[in-house]
Amino acid sequence: MNTKKIRRLMNKYGIKTHVRKKNPYKEIMKKTQELSTCENILNREFKQTKPLKTLCTDVTYLCYGRCKKAYLSAVKDIATGEIVAYKVAKHLTMPIVLDTINNLRNTIKLANVLIHSDQGFHYTNPEYRKLLKDNNVIQSMSRKGNCIDNASMESFF
Repeated sequence: MNTKKIRRLMNKYGIKTHVRKKNPYKEIMKKTQELSTCENILNREFKQTKPLKTLCTDVTYLCYGRCKKAYLSAVKDIATGEIVAYKVAKHLTMPIVLDTINNLRNTIKLANVLIHSDQGFHYTNPEYRKLLKDNNVIQSMSRKGNCIDNASMESFF
């Protein structure tokens, strides 16, 4: 329909609209998240030879029952292709990735290990970044909107 016709019909039936303004806090949040990304250190070098030195991580959902979802956060060793830590949860919140790293910390020594991820809100979160920094983990991230950079983990899912 033409916008003039819609305007005429709205006037005829007394319909008024309210145009919402952009939320300035949402824009600020987007900018702070962009600043908290890391360099792509892995740079698609998926052929690693040293086990437990280069890891990648991501979160996916699993459907079960009648329209129910669970979320799986997993950490994969790129050299061996083995899942070294994981966590399943009913809700997609920060504890799922934090618990995954804590499970990983209980399994292997994290000092000087590289963990590669996408730029999801979990991995740009200051709490997650602090946990990695406290454990001397090197963080690497895919470029924005480029899922091939994290292909090793995506192909597992």
